[in-house]
Amino acid sequence: MTDDFAPRPHLRDHPDWRYLLQEYYELYRYLPSGGSTRIRAHQRHVREAIGRVLKANPLIQTQPPATKPVTAHLKRALDEGRGDRMGPMIRAFESVQADLSWQYGYEKVPKGLVGSYAYAEIAGPQGPVVTEDIILGVVLFGPGCTYPAHAHRGITESYVCLSGAVSENHQGVYVPGSMIFNPPEHLHRITVGMNEPALLAYAWMGARDDLLDQKMVFTRKRKDDVR
Repeated sequence: MTDDFAPRPHLRDHPDWRYLLQEYYELYRYLPSGGSTRIRAHQRHVREAIGRVLKANPLIQTQPPATKPVTAHLKRALDEGRGDRMGPMIRAFESVQADLSWQYGYEKVPKGLVGSYAYAEIAGPQGPVVTEDIILGVVLFGPGCTYPAHAHRGITESYVCLSGAVSENHQGVYVPGSMIFNPPEHLHRITVGMNEPALLAYAWMGARDDLLDQKMVFTRKRKDDVR
């Protein structure tokens, strides 16, 4: 006897993954847009995409769990976020964290990032929640991390800070409950406070071909291009 014909697991079979998607939906429903029509439209598009995923009841396709050196800071990041307004999201994330596959996303990782950065996808073409409508995930930065300048072709990106504090392009500080919005091709660099890690949820929106073919590449620019 084999399991070749066993039913494949779907989202409704795994409530913890469904609850996590619902928390993403709530983030993009209630976080303020600061009066920006572009950010408000992005928030709506993310909610609509998550709504389609929830309705479609897609496959759950987990990868083998994997850690990276920076995940040694994950407990601290979760502890710091649990008591804040991001608590419901943190608790939903904790319920699936044992099944996450933390990745670098680059064929050649800059030496300075090896111990201070990793991301884990929650939904996307590669799973764990299999969809081509959106990519959702979390990124963990260690204390003092500088994430080099980069841009995304055809992708509208947003981060929601869950714990810690970060700055993008040295233009303001983002703390739990803050959203960072990056339109396509926008060059951005992230820096992290020296004393605490930072955990951010992210959403990528774009055409399906762009989501399927997105490559993680750093952009080399003159020093005065990003300040």
